[in-house]
Amino acid sequence: MSRAQRLLAPTSLGRSLAAQSALYAVGTGVFVSGNAVYFTRIVGLTPTQVGLGISLGGAVSVLAAVPAGRLADRVGLRTSWTGAAFVEALLYLAYPWVHGLSGFVVLVACLALAQALGAGGRGGYTLAAVPRADRVRVLAFVRSALNIGFTVGALLAGLALATGRADVIRAIPLVTAVVLLVNGVLVARLPAAEPGPAEVSAPAPAAGRALRNRRFVLLSGLNGLMAVDQVLLSVVFPLWLVSRTDAPHAVLAWLYGTNTVLVVLLQVRASRGAETVAGAARAARFAGLAALAACAVTMTTAWTVGVGTIVLLWLGYVLVTGAELFHSAAGWGFLSELTDPERRGEYQGVWKLGQQAQLMVGPVTCTWLAVSWHPEGLLLVGLVALVASLLMSQAAYGAQRWLLGWKPGGVEPAGVDTIEQTGPAVP
Repeated sequence: MSRAQRLLAPTSLGRSLAAQSALYAVGTGVFVSGNAVYFTRIVGLTPTQVGLGISLGGAVSVLAAVPAGRLADRVGLRTSWTGAAFVEALLYLAYPWVHGLSGFVVLVACLALAQALGAGGRGGYTLAAVPRADRVRVLAFVRSALNIGFTVGALLAGLALATGRADVIRAIPLVTAVVLLVNGVLVARLPAAEPGPAEVSAPAPAAGRALRNRRFVLLSGLNGLMAVDQVLLSVVFPLWLVSRTDAPHAVLAWLYGTNTVLVVLLQVRASRGAETVAGAARAARFAGLAALAACAVTMTTAWTVGVGTIVLLWLGYVLVTGAELFHSAAGWGFLSELTDPERRGEYQGVWKLGQQAQLMVGPVTCTWLAVSWHPEGLLLVGLVALVASLLMSQAAYGAQRWLLGWKPGGVEPAGVDTIEQTGPAVP
């Protein structure tokens, strides 16, 4: 395999998914990077109102995750993803007509609903359409493409904001809308998944519903605790640098850049071996250890000065990026092996519950522990991530046994490993 081939997804569908993801990330990256200025300067909201609206959108995402997944199963995974992509684009076109808090809240809630439906369709479609052996690797390429796209989008938003012109800032959501309309066309042109239960028949009986698989729900919750790596990267570590270290604030840009480059270069490599339940559990343990190490190293910068502080902060970012890489790989492996093919969208929704809950309560909890309370609170955050990672294998094997056991006559769903293949039985 040539070096160029190693930089591309292993299948033509994988390359299409990566290209589509990069385009989507450019569009959303443009708006996300400039939304604070847009909401305050153009819409006229206060920072508190912006935070309130975003929090309400997060609550809608949690409430809609499972119902949206079920809807995606019923109407078809690619169909729901396509519809949600176009609706999301049209909602961005509506931003110029939003004035005041009430309109902002309504629009954010509608976006959350569209994104929930799109997430269920997109995740389920990927599992249905990509061969089982290639799923984790393809998803790693998709994530690398997303990071590239978000970076490009952020740079474009930075150029727009640098002009300081109100008409340019007003154009930001319109640019996002145009890019997302093209994204919707790309999604609609993706090939149909190979015939599978979620695409050609009604969902299985209620006994197979994801919420009844209590070990999978537990696994989702543990995954949410593991998702603290995102909170550390985007909220806690930056606030830590500003409030508890003597490092120049400009160092943050270099730290963010380090994270982006490492994800793009190493995500595929970090995903190797995570294609089974046992491999995914091993990746989760690596992530937990890396998160604890990152917190321990960063904690020491509360007492260091000068260049030593900067070097330790950089090392902490490298370690938490490692946690991010292995955590992502573990999640893809678990979803690939523990999803009922007849309810792929619904399982995607349940999986999102843990992540959404973390995004709602993680920032305030972790910030209070690490920044407001005491430096050792940062170490406690890392310990929680480590314990969650160690418990994930037990929950995963239990979820696997349940998925195999409820089927009439013990029939095994396609695409699910037997417990003997992936790990020991757990009482």
